[in-house]
Amino acid sequence: MTDSSRPPASLPSAQRPLAGLLVLDFSQFLAGPSAALRLADLGARVIKIERPGSGDLCRQLYISNLELDGDSTLFHSINRNKESFAADLKQPNHLAAVRELVARADVLIQNFRPGVMERIGLDYAIARAINPRLVYGSITGYGDRGPWRDKPGQDLLAQSLSGLTWLSGDEDQGPVPMGLAVADMLAGAHLVQGLLACLVRRGITGEGGLVEVSLLESVLDLQFEVLTTHLNDGGLQPQRSAVNNAHAYLAAPYGIYATGDGHLALAMISIPQLGALIGCQALVTYNDPKRWFGERDEIKAILAEHLREKTTDAWLAILEPADVWCADVFTWPRLRAHAGFQTLGMTQVVSRANGASLETTRCPIRIDGQLLTSARGAPGVGEDTTTIRVELNLNLDVEPRQP
Repeated sequence: MTDSSRPPASLPSAQRPLAGLLVLDFSQFLAGPSAALRLADLGARVIKIERPGSGDLCRQLYISNLELDGDSTLFHSINRNKESFAADLKQPNHLAAVRELVARADVLIQNFRPGVMERIGLDYAIARAINPRLVYGSITGYGDRGPWRDKPGQDLLAQSLSGLTWLSGDEDQGPVPMGLAVADMLAGAHLVQGLLACLVRRGITGEGGLVEVSLLESVLDLQFEVLTTHLNDGGLQPQRSAVNNAHAYLAAPYGIYATGDGHLALAMISIPQLGALIGCQALVTYNDPKRWFGERDEIKAILAEHLREKTTDAWLAILEPADVWCADVFTWPRLRAHAGFQTLGMTQVVSRANGASLETTRCPIRIDGQLLTSARGAPGVGEDTTTIRVELNLNLDVEPRQP
């Protein structure tokens, strides 16, 4: 790999934008921990507050049979570069110690159901009284009021209630969820945006603030383009294409098509122009752009049959020089082997103190031309409790009871 194609160096932790900030991560599963992870990537010190023994329930949430050092790879991937402080918040002395941490923190993140932090005694009103400069981040499933207030805040449920599942898949498939925990990840990203905005405001006013997001609102925002169309076209349900649907509202040829040896993705292009380029005379006659949507399935069916006649590389050799928006369709093994992926340096290896290591992705953000990587893996439950207690001079004995 040449110097010009090598990934940039990693920015030292002390030079990252959030260096010196302390974040307390009370959250579990995906949405909240993903927000805390991004703050850690940006330089903040993140202390994960966990129950003794079992810790974050995500430690035992598996998306495959893979496990590392007693925890799921999902937990490892989303809790790297954090510390763990074990405390039983039902024990007064443990709660008092955690409140001391709150008094020193810059950010607190929690994603319990509405009412849980109030019962614990660490809701926003109490936390603000302890630390007026604190920026308090809260993630719920559906907000803190209304008929869905106490419904489980789970990704598939949020996708299903939001209307998102009627955008993917072909017309005859019924609802199709996205193959990712998209509501969780978006809610985490939105929380980070709000937290950073409040931190900027705090730098001006000295006051902290409350940032609230929900899975449902985040996945609704994801649909802002198509939902705006729905709100202004008489409330019509989007009509998915019956042939290779890739966007419920876009005209032909938008979609992924089988070729002689693989697949080809096609975005927006004039249908007659496309027909001329690929030698498909039947498409040249569609010279009215209104037909590209009104007769979308007919056009796509013609195109699908024609594209099977040559290989993906053969079509790319015709289309790319003409500046047509198109692409090969990679599997992960093909992607990883390609120089385009290798140049990004998108993976890193993180390790625990005992040597257990994991290859995972890095933060996608670059600062001053440098990457944000860290070799520190996800902590064991309570791994840093004693160190934090001594370092921050916590006065109470907070060694957790063993279950």
